[in-house]
Amino acid sequence: MWSGASPQEQIIEASRRNNVELLASVAEAHPEDIAALVNSSKDATGNTPLHLCCKYGCYEVLDKLLDIEGIDVDPKHPISGETPLHYAVHYSFEEPEYAKFLIENLLEVGADPTVRNKDGLKPAQLLGDANEDIRMTLDGAEYAANVQQDEEEEVDDGPSDEE
Repeated sequence: MWSGASPQEQIIEASRRNNVELLASVAEAHPEDIAALVNSSKDATGNTPLHLCCKYGCYEVLDKLLDIEGIDVDPKHPISGETPLHYAVHYSFEEPEYAKFLIENLLEVGADPTVRNKDGLKPAQLLGDANEDIRMTLDGAEYAANVQQDEEEEVDDGPSDEE
C-alpha cells in the first residue's frame, strides 16, 4: 500500500494516524538514518512528525519517535513558530489527560518550555485559565530550565585565576 510513498511521507502518515507498525517498517528499512529522515519529514503545511503526533494525540508513535537518538524535539513550525509542545497544549483543550502525557514525555526528553511562538507566547501561556495541572507541569519545567541555565552561566562566568 505504501510502496510508492517516500520514507518521509510514510513517517508523516504514521505520525498522523498513530500507526506504530508503519513507523517500525520505515525504521527497519532505514536504521542508519532514521533520525535524519524523521527530522527532515514535513507535511504540506510544514508540520513535522512530532507536531502531528501532538496535534492528533498520537501518543504511541510519539513515544517511539522520542526514543530515536538525535531527534529534534523542538522543531518550529515555519508559519506559527510553534513547537510540538505548543501543539500538545492546544490538544489539551480536547483531551487534557492525553495531552498531559504528551507534554510530560516531550519535557522528559528535553523539550524547551521557554520557546516562544511567532506571537511571543510560550506553551504555558496558551492555556489561559484552563488546566491548572498542565500549567503546573509546564511552569515546573520552565523553572528547572531557568535554574539549569543560571547554573551553566555561573560556571561560564566563574571566578578567574587572575586574582
